Amino acid sequence: MGLQGDEETGTKVKSSLFRYNSPLVQVSLIGLVCFCCPGMFNALSGMGGGGQVDPTAANNANTALYTTFAIFGILGGGIYNILGPRATLFAGCSTYILYAGSFLYYNHIPKQGFVVAAGGLLGVGAGLLWAGQGAIMTSYPPANRKGTYISLFWSIFNMGGVIGGLIPFALNYHRGDVAASVNDGTYIGFMIFMTIGTILALGILHPSRVIRNDGSKCTNIKYSSVSVEFVEIAKLFLNWKMLLMFPAAWARYIMDFSFKSRRVRGLVGIGVVALLGTGIWVGGLVNQLGYSRHDKPTRLDFKDSGSDFAGPFVLYFSYGLLDAMFQSMVYWVIGALADDSETLSRYTGFYKGVQSAGAAVAWQIDSHNVSFLSQLIANWGMTTLSYPLLAVLVLLAVKEDNTIEEGTSKDGDFPPASNKAVSIDDTNGGLSKST
Repeated sequence: MGLQGDEETGTKVKSSLFRYNSPLVQVSLIGLVCFCCPGMFNALSGMGGGGQVDPTAANNANTALYTTFAIFGILGGGIYNILGPRATLFAGCSTYILYAGSFLYYNHIPKQGFVVAAGGLLGVGAGLLWAGQGAIMTSYPPANRKGTYISLFWSIFNMGGVIGGLIPFALNYHRGDVAASVNDGTYIGFMIFMTIGTILALGILHPSRVIRNDGSKCTNIKYSSVSVEFVEIAKLFLNWKMLLMFPAAWARYIMDFSFKSRRVRGLVGIGVVALLGTGIWVGGLVNQLGYSRHDKPTRLDFKDSGSDFAGPFVLYFSYGLLDAMFQSMVYWVIGALADDSETLSRYTGFYKGVQSAGAAVAWQIDSHNVSFLSQLIANWGMTTLSYPLLAVLVLLAVKEDNTIEEGTSKDGDFPPASNKAVSIDDTNGGLSKST
């Protein structure tokens, strides 16, 4: 393999994509960590009621979860800067194991206390995990490939939900009506994956040890301090860039390769997501008009429902697609606001904290029996409001790239996207990150 280097420092590194301290390997590794932990959590939540007949315990646990997540999501970036990735991610991942274990406990002793407490602790852990994940995903890659790395992470992470969904499907397939609450093996399977993810978190390198192919490091700062992080996090609440992201937090390739101008790429990406998202929300409205909270539809089973299952399945799949697109879009915008790990860990932590506050409110709204249609309209409205605000943020805060000549690969771990000039920005880099 050839060697590339930083002109100022003279540092030379092998240009292999698969160096352990390369951004590609580290982003892939955090993808696997999230595959095993929040990916399995998504599968657990996707069963409805945590796999229990009565969803009350799961709903109360989710309220506790997102309440603490709102706090520690905002604080998580500072904690990450103080403790570093390994301790932060290990602590965060371990709470996922406890949460899955609490439902195993509930299968035998149906008392809510442990489940709700585990939900609250998971909110703390998730805040730490996602702040660290966001810093890694947005600051480790080269500026002109952040969108690609975000897509890579999101693909690996979401496969966790897919594989995790197969666990209860396989273990409860032949149980019929008896399988109203999933069996113990389902929760044990989730816990095994989550344990693997917790161990993998110990393999994440500190940003000062991650070296891009041009020899540049993600940061030169080893560790921050409590006083510095307290001040910097407090400033986020007065940062107009963060305030413009509130609606997006409450409701995300194009972003790397479509146009030379970074601002144009951002605006086109927002436009595409807005267009597709509106179509999906329209489909959701059409489906929602067919039933209400007081007139719920018959439960569907894919084995017996025939074509009646197809429409809701496609709609559910589309909402998952919209979530991935929307989150990727938001992380791209966040990543374009800065290029250093310390700042981006705070930005992404702030975003996840505000997002989780919205989720906590949403769970309580549902528990108070607000109509399904009202909830859909509120979600759709907040999402739609986020698009023009993100566009304003791109126009005012995202700086244009510097253009480098054909054949050079400065700041790039992947080869250039085409045989034309490649655009990068060494000072105010390209993309960002996101439970």
